[in-house]
Amino acid sequence: MRVAWFPMASGVFLNGLRLRLSCSGCRKPPESMLPFLRGAIPYGRHIINAISPSTLQHQLCLQTQWFSMRYANSNASNGNSFTVSYLIDTCGFSPQEAEAASKRVSFETREKPDLVIKFLKSHGFSRLQILHFIKSVPEFLRFDPEKTFMPKIEFFKSRGVSSSHIPRLVCNCPNIMRRSLSNHLIPSFDFLRDLLGSDEKLVKALQYCSAILVDSKASVLHKIELLREARVPQSNIIKFLQFYSRSLAYSTGRFKKIVEEVKELGFDPWTFQFLMAVHVSLSSKESARAKKVYVYKKWGWSDNDILAAFRRLPICMTLSEDQIDAKLEFLVHKLGCNPSMICTYPNVLGYSLKKRIVPRGAVLQVLLSKGLLKSETLLAKFALTEKDFLRRVVLCHVQEEASELMELYLTKLDQAR
Repeated sequence: MRVAWFPMASGVFLNGLRLRLSCSGCRKPPESMLPFLRGAIPYGRHIINAISPSTLQHQLCLQTQWFSMRYANSNASNGNSFTVSYLIDTCGFSPQEAEAASKRVSFETREKPDLVIKFLKSHGFSRLQILHFIKSVPEFLRFDPEKTFMPKIEFFKSRGVSSSHIPRLVCNCPNIMRRSLSNHLIPSFDFLRDLLGSDEKLVKALQYCSAILVDSKASVLHKIELLREARVPQSNIIKFLQFYSRSLAYSTGRFKKIVEEVKELGFDPWTFQFLMAVHVSLSSKESARAKKVYVYKKWGWSDNDILAAFRRLPICMTLSEDQIDAKLEFLVHKLGCNPSMICTYPNVLGYSLKKRIVPRGAVLQVLLSKGLLKSETLLAKFALTEKDFLRRVVLCHVQEEASELMELYLTKLDQAR
């Protein structure tokens, strides 16, 4: 049987004694071709096959499928390469990030991703916000922004979210753009609005955490019910939803566990400190809190001191170790405060070191050195409003002395800017 110039997939031809396999990256035929080659008996310019025509046809079909698969894989590889390059060059991904993202989204031209990026820029998204948005959900680069993103942005604007706050709201929880507007976002917005009492209060809550729109109605209601069971007043629950909405984004199981732990620490559910402690405990890991406990102990605080400070001001456990060190360093070594006394006035740790503690501390140092201030009242002066501090601490002295104190105070404030 003579087979002359019989075409097979992707350039496989038989011509006399010659068998040519033209496939990129292929140096040996697939296993499916081996029986055919073993059955080919060369004789001059002819090939005599020891297999039937039907078997030959079957082998050629297998070969066609194999080369088709190689061709498809080659195209996919090219698409993946383009995607990686685009993510690096246009979006600012690192090579590792681009490689990982290309497993979730792939495109061979820049038409669709360019439309998405152009849309985001036109709505005030910064380069960093666009990077965060795409990193969170790389698949967004294949979306039609006018059909998918625009209706949701228009909805938020209609409910009181300003154009300048849209990028922050969206980047706070990019998955918002994957949710159905009519089936999820609008019902969630209306439900939360009814809880808070107005669109304005909800819009403010969304600035802290827009992820609450993604959570289910049942999940939010369950967490609110847990607070009610703990005897938290409704007025405090509303404040909690408004200012600490991020806490509602955690799982119901974790939320319940933290509420129980805060109760065991002796917090009074009728005080807002109870909800502050719930928020702080939810948003920080135990390992991170342990590091801060270590720093406080380094400055002489006992376990009871730390617990007392936490009960008075839960956010004292949100400070970084460096912030704790710097503030206690100034208060103890510059002003001579007793470390154990500071835990009874933990509010001072919540103030800015540069903008409040150092400027006021400079004035208080002068007054202490002149015997015009008692050390036991020193820490309370940091809690005064700006107007009261000037009136009761600076301007209450004779004119010359008051002028010197005011100049010192203003100098320190200028240095903080």
